[in-house]
Amino acid sequence: MTPVLSLRTLTLTLLLGVTCLSAARADSGRMMPANPPAAYAQECAACHTAYPPGLLPAASWQRIMNGLDKHYGTDASLDPATVRQISTWLQAHAGTYKRVSATPPPQDRITRSAWFERKHREVDPQVWKHASVKTPANCVACHTGADRGDFDDDHLRFPAGLDARYRRAWND
Repeated sequence: MTPVLSLRTLTLTLLLGVTCLSAARADSGRMMPANPPAAYAQECAACHTAYPPGLLPAASWQRIMNGLDKHYGTDASLDPATVRQISTWLQAHAGTYKRVSATPPPQDRITRSAWFERKHREVDPQVWKHASVKTPANCVACHTGADRGDFDDDHLRFPAGLDARYRRAWND
């Protein structure tokens, strides 16, 4: 093998390896960007999971932040500086990959997005109504790392008190 061919092969191998690692990391289930603003955790996580911004496209986050006075039936209004800070961060880290940006979900609800419904299609509707789950938006009921943006299927927990007949969704 000639030195030029060897160098070319090594370079291509390294590029392929980096590409594969990046693709694997992008679908690893860890989606919360490092260092979210304190206001995001303080204000948003006070009522629900502080969702990773990559779960919705930028347009959805903009509509959500512009409508905090009627945030899914609740007045979640914030002062303009806090809205600006959180909005800027959400926009910078919003989902841009195909499954998120192709079509914003109805009412900008993560739980109504096509990818969410596909990932949870095996979950019996009764599970969402169980006292330990309450709603599809209560990610931490099943995803132990949801508060850190970790939705990896390997870290699922069967919700407390849920009848064992519903386990089939956890065994796929």
